[in-house]
Amino acid sequence: MKTYLPPKFIVDRNPSRCIQCQVCVNQCSFDVHYYDADDDEVRSHEENCVGCHRCVIFCPTQALTIERNPLDYRENYNWRPEIIEDILRQAETGGVIITGMGDDKRQRIYWDHLVLNASQVTNPSIDPLREPMELRTYLGSKPERVEIEPDSLELKTYLAPQVELDVPVMFAAMSYGAVSLNVHESLARAATESGTLWNTGEGGLHPKLYKYGHNTIVQVASGRFGVHPQYLDVARVIEIKIGQGAKPGIGGHLPGEKVSAEVSLTRMIPQGTDALSPAPHHDIYSIEDLAQLIYALKEATNYQKPVAVKIAAVHNSAAIASGMVRAGADIIVLDGLRGSTGAAPKIIRDNVGIPIELALASVDERLRQEGIRNRASLIVSGGIRNSGDVVKAIALGADAIYIATAALIALGCTVCQQCHTGKCAWGICTQDPKLAKRVNPDIGSRRLTNLLRGWSLEIKDMLGGMGINALESLRGNRLHLRGVGLTDTELEILGVKMAGS
Repeated sequence: MKTYLPPKFIVDRNPSRCIQCQVCVNQCSFDVHYYDADDDEVRSHEENCVGCHRCVIFCPTQALTIERNPLDYRENYNWRPEIIEDILRQAETGGVIITGMGDDKRQRIYWDHLVLNASQVTNPSIDPLREPMELRTYLGSKPERVEIEPDSLELKTYLAPQVELDVPVMFAAMSYGAVSLNVHESLARAATESGTLWNTGEGGLHPKLYKYGHNTIVQVASGRFGVHPQYLDVARVIEIKIGQGAKPGIGGHLPGEKVSAEVSLTRMIPQGTDALSPAPHHDIYSIEDLAQLIYALKEATNYQKPVAVKIAAVHNSAAIASGMVRAGADIIVLDGLRGSTGAAPKIIRDNVGIPIELALASVDERLRQEGIRNRASLIVSGGIRNSGDVVKAIALGADAIYIATAALIALGCTVCQQCHTGKCAWGICTQDPKLAKRVNPDIGSRRLTNLLRGWSLEIKDMLGGMGINALESLRGNRLHLRGVGLTDTELEILGVKMAGS
């Protein structure tokens, strides 16, 4: 017997404005709106609404409003409506509740409890409009010291491959299959235009995008989807994915309905089959095994590319990161609790992992204590929302930052958390050809480029306000941070002082 669940949203259609044009019917991918020919009237199945607001934006007469359903259960802090509805849904299906995007619970956002220092009289600020500001960042293993031949002035010290970024913000891993090819092209073009990198995710790289290889990070995950010599050769950086912030400790899952003919060719799997990445790499059960894969990838690419290793932020991230650096990783990637995904068990997304701010501070401090911080660059991701978060992350020790949700929002995403359904109304997380056309790579790349440009200008303003003219001077300099509303334990882990001290 089906249990009744009230609709989460109410579709309010103003009859005096609605002209029955059916734009909402054509725009909605969740079959909320429909045309009743008998009554010549557009109506709504409210139980299907996910609150994406595409119909509201495209309604030519502004006749639609989407509101949360005020119908509520008896007030009970422990048995909140979401908890009750999840139990009812599992009682009906007997399955795991799957959701998209990142953790939406009220975990503490430490970026909002950190403030930046600013120059006043004793250390004058810098005007970024009149003086040069250096945002260039280099990713890769650095030597402890550099030696030069005194006679020829040639470099004696071996330098590992370095990757130059014009801005310390990159586009995080989002696989082809989870997102549409038009999204991948938008990311690739924006990264190329902005002098930064984008990440293919674990779904391989479509041949159409090989021309953007110089700005591409390719991923090697446990499923090895789309991994072959040409894929590795075209890339600028190779990233081994061990885990991700939205689902630490478990593997990846792309539903079969999103494995189109093009996706199947790129991933090298049968069309229409679920793409399952096992939780562990079945050739990695120790740091020594990881080292073997790292050097196998370096050998396969003639030691010309940095190799990164990505893990989810967990309680022993610092110890794990130390082992990864000693195993030969040139770049460490930490993905925090608020990291997003195309599909994850809701219970894992909301309960496993730790905030990226704490993991970042712990890893940076551990690597510095062991004297190996120079041997790997540190990239963080998981809920980076604006340029302020970027600057604070760099002050905590990051070399660069990944963004994913922010990039998708720039493309139109309204975070309705229906990525796993393949019905994305904005054409982002879908393989439906009609829906995917809603992302125009010309427009998408321009919007992403504008986002990075705006953030770059703000970063320069903040650096100037601190009296700093180069990003390098801020990296790991926690004296530029102060905590507000944090406990002594939290301040100690973050390595920052209380505001006013």
